[in-house]
Amino acid sequence: MDCRRDCGACCIAISISSPLPGLPNGKPAGVRCIHLNERNLCSLFGSPERPAICGSFKPNLDTCGSSRAEAYQLIVRMEEETSPRSSSGR
Repeated sequence: MDCRRDCGACCIAISISSPLPGLPNGKPAGVRCIHLNERNLCSLFGSPERPAICGSFKPNLDTCGSSRAEAYQLIVRMEEETSPRSSSGR
């Protein structure tokens, strides 16, 4: 599966704990990445500065669904289920 044009859901919904250019502490879940441009494309794509987590996130039907809105909902759910807070019982 290829990334959906004008989506960017993964660049908003997930938290990134590794440093990014301009974001030394990463970014929290639900916050639009500063490297996501107006066309919802990553301006770091192909750059060595792009975090490994971003490069390892591959589009598939289970995370991207059939629309941008569904992708966002699925990725938010995945983020919540894998959050350290949810696994600690808080």
